[in-house]
Amino acid sequence: MDLSALAKKLGLSESKLVIRKAAELRRLCDVQFDSSILGVGEVCKAVICLEIAATRLGMIFDRSSAITLSGMSEKAYSRSYIRCIMVSVSSGMKLDVRELAIQFGCIRIIPLVRNGLKLYKDRFISSLPASRRASADFTRPVFTAVAFYLSAKKHKLKVDKLKLIDLCGTSESEFSCVSTTMNDLCLDVFGISKEKKDPKDVKGNRELLDVLPEKRKPEDGGYFSDDEPELSCYKKRKRVEKA
Repeated sequence: MDLSALAKKLGLSESKLVIRKAAELRRLCDVQFDSSILGVGEVCKAVICLEIAATRLGMIFDRSSAITLSGMSEKAYSRSYIRCIMVSVSSGMKLDVRELAIQFGCIRIIPLVRNGLKLYKDRFISSLPASRRASADFTRPVFTAVAFYLSAKKHKLKVDKLKLIDLCGTSESEFSCVSTTMNDLCLDVFGISKEKKDPKDVKGNRELLDVLPEKRKPEDGGYFSDDEPELSCYKKRKRVEKA
């Protein structure tokens, strides 16, 4: 069954854009992994790609009907969905807050995540000299994932952290570093730590943002691309603890 036929069954046939997006993602999945080895049928993969495409376009999607149409259990469908999301992220597609909310069952925190992420970006950029603000890049999925995780944690919603880390294609150490700095700057939104810190006093490791390639001075503010590159955030914290 092709995408157009499946889209019709799911009430998406009027949107040619969602079908094109789903087709693009399915091609990527075909290249990245052999679905038959993972026990994912072609129909299931096509349905999941339609869901991801519809979600990114802000369209209403009936997941229960999709699961029935896929011929798989809800648990198996969710595992396959995560694999397809990972493919889309690794291929440069943006990680969407709504996608995460649907996957983890936290729809109500969508506006909180978006607002918190915007506030973090604004506060981070405000700590930089005007000449460097245009170079700040927050497109990496880890920022969206961390904002989602902290929002869920604040509202006591259970989210599988390791699964989230896999979805955004990052490492546990980087996820932890971004979590710390985002919480430091946005205590009033995420409410995890005891004291909100000044943006200019917060430092992260060199992978967080690469604002400028050359050396920076502490008074310049923001995160430093070249601050002691041989040390990870973990090592920095250990060094402070020993002191």
